[in-house]
Amino acid sequence: MQKNLSENSEESELVFGHHTVVELLKSPTAGQRVNKVLVQKGLKSSHIGEVIELAKRSKLIVQEVPKNKLDDISNGGNHQGMAAYISPYQYAELDDIFKAAKAKNEDPFILILDKIEDPHNLGSILRTADAVGVHGIIVPKHRSTGLTSVVAKTSTGAVEHVPVVRVTNLVNTINDLKKQNIWIFGTAMEGNNYRTWNAKGAVALVIGNEGKGVSPLVQKQVDQTLSIPMVGHVQSLNASVATGVLLYQAFASRHS
Repeated sequence: MQKNLSENSEESELVFGHHTVVELLKSPTAGQRVNKVLVQKGLKSSHIGEVIELAKRSKLIVQEVPKNKLDDISNGGNHQGMAAYISPYQYAELDDIFKAAKAKNEDPFILILDKIEDPHNLGSILRTADAVGVHGIIVPKHRSTGLTSVVAKTSTGAVEHVPVVRVTNLVNTINDLKKQNIWIFGTAMEGNNYRTWNAKGAVALVIGNEGKGVSPLVQKQVDQTLSIPMVGHVQSLNASVATGVLLYQAFASRHS
């Protein structure tokens, strides 16, 4: 069975019941669409074991919760000790980004978001990405906001036009991009002034977490870093604002 609800202030869809959850986890898009699997704590059965095994195959988060939690979120439905939160929006595949660029006869222009947590930031970033012609956005599967109705509303429809790819490991994905001759740019305080950035060619821009910035492992994969000079008292910008500044520099250089 299925219902809409809010989890962690982000609207998701909940599916529950053995048949529904198992069929979902067997689908080819399970690893992309499923946000979390819930199983009843202390309940031992072959059905529970099957669900856990299928979830692990797709490297999904499995959380044990009390029966009353499942009763509550399913409104007393026949959950059979299992449920799953799924994204209400479909994620794209990495190849879809390259297809989008090829369709426009353009070099790939990719945005990589390293653990952006605020859905309003992601929505705003999607809106700007659509405006400047980004061919697709890559986000990590874990510790990052996904495609929710809050994101969709903030994006004012851009979520329908910019492919969003959700991956298990950003470092591995960046290495795959490099093998396809994508030049990776990131942000750092000591980076080159963003106004000198020539974004012509096949490029990807990495934007870091709102508080911690680009993670160290991802930073090591970056080919070149960029900085945004500031002369005020506050030495940081909101993630979506910083992204907008950098994307429009890229847009200007790619269309000059």
